[in-house]
Amino acid sequence: MIPTNDKPVLDQALERLTREVRDGLRHGHFELTIVGEIVKGRKRGLTIKVGKSHRFTIPEEEIE
Repeated sequence: MIPTNDKPVLDQALERLTREVRDGLRHGHFELTIVGEIVKGRKRGLTIKVGKSHRFTIPEEEIE
C-alpha cells in the first residue's frame, strides 16, 4: 500500500487492523485473516483480509 500520510506504514497497518476489529465487533460477526510474507528488497508484506483485502508493504527498518 502506498502511504497516504506521513505515518510509517506499520502504524497505518496497525490502525487499519484495530479499525477492522472494532467494526467487526460492532457488527457482531466477522472473520479476519492476517497474512505476512517477505517480499522483494527484504520488505514485509502484510495483508488484512476482512470482507475486502488491505495490503501493506512495510520497510524492514520499521520493524526493527
